[in-house]
Amino acid sequence: MTRAKHMPHNRAPSIGYDMIARPEFARSTTRKPEARALAGGRRRISLALGFFVVAFAVLAGRLALLGAASDENVRTAYVPPLPVQSARPDIVDRNGEILATDIITASLFADARKMSSPDEAARKLARALPELSEDWLREKLSSGRAFVWLKRDLSPRQQYAVHSLGIPGLDFRRELKRVYPNGRVAAHVLGYVDIDNRGIAGIEKYVDGHDAVSADGQVELSLDVRVQHALTAELAASMETFSAKAASGIVIDVRSGEVMAMASLPDFDPNDPTASNEDGRFNRASLGVYEMGSTFKAFTVAAALDSGRVHLSDRYDARKPIKVARFTINDFHAERRVMSVPEVFMHSSNIGTAKMVMDVGRDGHREFLDKLGLLDRPSIELPEAGAPILPRPWTDLSMMTISYGHGLSVTPLQVAAAGASLVNGGHRVTPTFLRNPGRAAGAQVLSGETSLAVRALMRLVVEEGTGSRADVPGYPVIGKTGTAEKAVAGGYSKKSLITSFLSAFPANDPQFAMLVVLDEPKGTKATYGYATAGWNAAPLTGRIVQRIAPLLGVRPVERWQSPIREASLVSVE
Repeated sequence: MTRAKHMPHNRAPSIGYDMIARPEFARSTTRKPEARALAGGRRRISLALGFFVVAFAVLAGRLALLGAASDENVRTAYVPPLPVQSARPDIVDRNGEILATDIITASLFADARKMSSPDEAARKLARALPELSEDWLREKLSSGRAFVWLKRDLSPRQQYAVHSLGIPGLDFRRELKRVYPNGRVAAHVLGYVDIDNRGIAGIEKYVDGHDAVSADGQVELSLDVRVQHALTAELAASMETFSAKAASGIVIDVRSGEVMAMASLPDFDPNDPTASNEDGRFNRASLGVYEMGSTFKAFTVAAALDSGRVHLSDRYDARKPIKVARFTINDFHAERRVMSVPEVFMHSSNIGTAKMVMDVGRDGHREFLDKLGLLDRPSIELPEAGAPILPRPWTDLSMMTISYGHGLSVTPLQVAAAGASLVNGGHRVTPTFLRNPGRAAGAQVLSGETSLAVRALMRLVVEEGTGSRADVPGYPVIGKTGTAEKAVAGGYSKKSLITSFLSAFPANDPQFAMLVVLDEPKGTKATYGYATAGWNAAPLTGRIVQRIAPLLGVRPVERWQSPIREASLVSVE
């Protein structure tokens, strides 16, 4: 029997294999110090990581704030504060085409108190904006004022160039700028605005004082921009062909009075009105007043027929001039014979017309012209509306000269509107530049029978008279030529003429009236040196009708012959 060896009490017992194999013994004995060290290290690492996460979060937040502030500074430079002006409504034509609208631009100003070196700033700005004088800039930047305008309405390129200079004390203000996408088209109708976007002419001025905005928030004009383009182009071409000083034209709906187009040449660009002189900005169509010559014979014959004192079959002796005091009334196209009323009109006899108006009487003639709106300033939306110049006193001689278009000055727009009244069944036409297709007919100012007779007479002028060059196949035209000598000191100038053609189409059922006017046209080789209306204003009318009738939806018709020819009231050689 084996005896166990005695083990001293002061020695640690040896560790057997079985004890080593027991995990709890290993953890509690052999690895306990290392485990405590590892746990402590992990806590220290976690704290360090937490610190760095917080530090990076703070740093990232600060960078984000700085980035936002930097972005805000950039926006302040390139996207200035909101506009200080009130937005203007868009102006559109009858088909919704934009004629005028607002865009946002930047304007440059300075806080001169922040200028550290006005001289250097002036030099840099003058290079970036060469249209500004360096001396002028230096004066502004040295003024010490808190707000100084330097340049309004900068282009994006100009704004970028100024911003890139990095000059303290400069800033931009966002403003509204009025733009006209079609440039000069309908400039005298639209008008223009000043630097602060306030209307100072045309419809732009009217809009500021009247409620003209539609339910769509726009100002809808009666104009058709397509017709406006055609009218303007043909007027310009005739001005060049006949070396005329100026030209104007109006196209008007004979029932509603809506002005489909109106042009006055020379004109201007409403985007930069100051680039044109005063002559270009003057509205000849609605503000200028002129003695309109023989176009007035249409009103005279209408007054005569409507009075019941004159009939188409009546005849007038035009063999000799009429002498009144020191004045002599003669014919340009002298027939020197007795003529019927249609012949007087067709051959444009001053003598026959003067005798015809004497049968009407001074009061009756004046009253008729007044009913047509020819004796008062027209009531239209445009502030540019000319007042007629009437003879004072209105004598028998005045009556006779006015009968063929001398002695009374009116606007072309008035003549066009009065012409529309003659051919629409006899209703007064008041022109408007605002779209109003359902507008009620005006008061009856002449009978429907007289209106039919005047239409037949005006067709006769185109078929056999001075207006033959105005006719258009498929779109028969009716009209009356007018050639007036311009008034000069002490009388009239035979070399300075105003030529015109008052017309309507289509002849069988007039829908639109038109008047074209040329100021001091010259004869050409093609016209054999003649500068009268039959040679320039009449063919101009034909070219315009040919272009605009399809645009206006006028259906082509067969040739329409004046019924007066069938009545054997004219002699055609």
